[in-house]
Amino acid sequence: MKIVLLGPPGAGKGTQAKSICNRYNIPHISTGDIFRKNMSENTPLGIEARKHIDKGYLVPDDITINMVYERLQAEDCKDGYLLDGFPRTVKQAEALERFLKEKNESLTVALLIQVPREFIIERMTGRRVCPACGASYHTKFNMPIIAGKCDICGSDIIQRKDDTEETVRERLDVYKAQTQPLIDFYEDRNVLSKVDGTKAINEVFESICNILGEKI
Repeated sequence: MKIVLLGPPGAGKGTQAKSICNRYNIPHISTGDIFRKNMSENTPLGIEARKHIDKGYLVPDDITINMVYERLQAEDCKDGYLLDGFPRTVKQAEALERFLKEKNESLTVALLIQVPREFIIERMTGRRVCPACGASYHTKFNMPIIAGKCDICGSDIIQRKDDTEETVRERLDVYKAQTQPLIDFYEDRNVLSKVDGTKAINEVFESICNILGEKI
């Protein structure tokens, strides 16, 4: 089972990726994890990636593709995997397609978790976290007992910089510009399946399992 997971920031991809990988016993392959591992080990690709990341640039496609190629040839990938954060561009999607063809394999599905823009903005800008113990809250869906205070340790809860409305809108604009060509790419190949990400977590997972051919 070879899955590409797509969806905007705040769509719940991380939660669903964990559930999918646990149920189907496949590794969750995140480009962020691959970058960190290669940089911490000072591999040639990691050194090249760091040069771009330290300057605030995106890691070029060629470096990213080579890192992912190496990861997909690991022993734990022989029965499948879930790709999260890759591909990000059509060039990367074409590279993955070539990689699979060389092995006489194909992508099982590209799963797109769809969530309306304003829904995501409400979900993300309302998030609050406790910097002391890591507990999470929401101004609408999961409020603390005492306003502004963590239920667990009593510390002041905060809004992360990534969750301000300006930042969220900017991230969504970047996502749309980057990802729409990918969505078109996988639609053209008849491997794209869409899931309503506004539903409850367990309902979203049930929909994904149905797409993967399992009734739960």
